[in-house]
Amino acid sequence: MSALIEFRDVCKHYKMGGETIAAADHISMGIQKGEFVAIVGQSGSGKSTCMNIIGCLDVPSSGTYLLDGRDVGQMDKNELAEIRNELLGFIFQQYNLLPKLTLLENVEVPMMYAGIPMAERHERARVALELVGLGGKLRHRPSQLSGGQQQRVSVARALVGEPAVILADEPTGALDSHTSREVLNLLQQLHRAGNTVVLITHDNSIAVQAQRIIRLEDGHVVYDGDAHGPEAVVTPKAAGMGGTA
Repeated sequence: MSALIEFRDVCKHYKMGGETIAAADHISMGIQKGEFVAIVGQSGSGKSTCMNIIGCLDVPSSGTYLLDGRDVGQMDKNELAEIRNELLGFIFQQYNLLPKLTLLENVEVPMMYAGIPMAERHERARVALELVGLGGKLRHRPSQLSGGQQQRVSVARALVGEPAVILADEPTGALDSHTSREVLNLLQQLHRAGNTVVLITHDNSIAVQAQRIIRLEDGHVVYDGDAHGPEAVVTPKAAGMGGTA
């Protein structure tokens, strides 16, 4: 069975002054439909580079990235935007909600870009907000919510387009430990419902909530396996706390 997400010898190079940095260095991996996978690593590991490539926000310098069998590296900007809207739902650390819009309107935004009629947008947004436990707050604005509730709105917004992949970038990074557990429980519920979830994190305690861990160091995959396997224990180097990479 072909993977939903497939990296074949993917490299991503950046020029910094006169130096070339390999943010992703010959990475090969596959993620199947219905998996819950955490990509984990400290700052500089390449995890955010991988996220940008998976999310069609960037393309490899060399190698091949296939999303649902399509070669993303051969796409122009318009095609990348189209495949993002069609196949990907994003959950960000900082929620990225529009403060002047109601929760319902915030969740509708991706469907507006997709040209979905208003009545259908309203209904799908309402159902998504009910799914994350915010059905009674449709007319509220983001400033009236807690951080955890705002992140639930961003989960609803990611779900509403019925994406092939839910891509969560440090989704608990701005939350306290109790609220973080609530958001992780929600991601696990989405996975149990059949969704493919890819979680990007620097935190090993967050990563082990997934089924499978792909651990990166210096642009290389150093572990790819069961999140609860004996070799999944974080190495001292990978234990460093960091931001994006």
